[in-house]
Amino acid sequence: MRIAVDAMGGDHAPAAVVEGAALSARALGTQICLVGDPAAIQAELKAHRVADGSITIEPASEVVGMNEAPARALRQKPDSSLAVAVDLVAGGQAEAVVSAGNTGAFMALAATKLKLLPGMERPAIAVVLPSVQGRVLLLDAGASVDCKPKMLAQFALMGSTYAERVLDVDRPRVGLLNVGEEAGKGNETVKAAYELLQSADINFIGNAEGNHVFSGDVDVAVCDGFVGNVALKVAEGICSLVVTVLQRELRGSLRTRLAAVLGRPALVRLAKMADYAEYGGALLLGVNGVCIIGHGRSAPKAFMNAIALAKRSVETEVLEYIRRAHSALGQEQA
Repeated sequence: MRIAVDAMGGDHAPAAVVEGAALSARALGTQICLVGDPAAIQAELKAHRVADGSITIEPASEVVGMNEAPARALRQKPDSSLAVAVDLVAGGQAEAVVSAGNTGAFMALAATKLKLLPGMERPAIAVVLPSVQGRVLLLDAGASVDCKPKMLAQFALMGSTYAERVLDVDRPRVGLLNVGEEAGKGNETVKAAYELLQSADINFIGNAEGNHVFSGDVDVAVCDGFVGNVALKVAEGICSLVVTVLQRELRGSLRTRLAAVLGRPALVRLAKMADYAEYGGALLLGVNGVCIIGHGRSAPKAFMNAIALAKRSVETEVLEYIRRAHSALGQEQA
């Protein structure tokens, strides 16, 4: 298996990307193709020991800026590290692509070069978040802000398939994110999506309120990209708040410092649950290729886990199972 990695994407590229790739090459035994400026990549590789042939370099002369308009990246930078990395998957020279660069440009390039899966109308970003029961999958986290009911039904099918195949959740519980649990709540789009999901071949448990995302009551939370991105950013802010307040309070007195020492194992587990680096990245569902979107601030550990997610997504054939699930949905709605 060969995974293309955008070596120039992210706030700490190429150093963090190259180190993460080196960690992956040693731990996963996967061949990695680093795409970008060969001189810069080679300079970083000198600091890491990797087996011969486990990491290769594909040259690219341009870089898409983190705040660059996606349309400009598509039209004016055909030789960007991001575009070349996606091209490798489109041409069958790699099985997956990973980037922590410009998310909008990544989605635009993936949709243009790889195309959407048959029947899919929009892509969705699937983000794994911690919950009381372990993990919950939230989608869409920002790819498609305006959705029709049919799109939400497609997101639910893709999310259920992802949770079952990649996260090993048996018969995942799918909830439609809404302002109330009762049927008939929400706007017209959500109410119409509810009707579609009731007849879909998934474990649809109905509407789920925001607090259910982290309570363990659902395995997959479905919403449009506007709601999902707001929910994701709020969750990140709350995690940061909890960690900051805990650190401040536990340094307040001798008693609290002693409590911090005694409670350190639990605090470490809490920090690990809230650390996005543990999850690596988000799978862009709906496109005809395995695309992993990393956090812009990704450190080496996050890149290593993003590559691991790409590898598992290919091995579990999640795209093929999504194709089958969508085909079944189309037949039911015909």
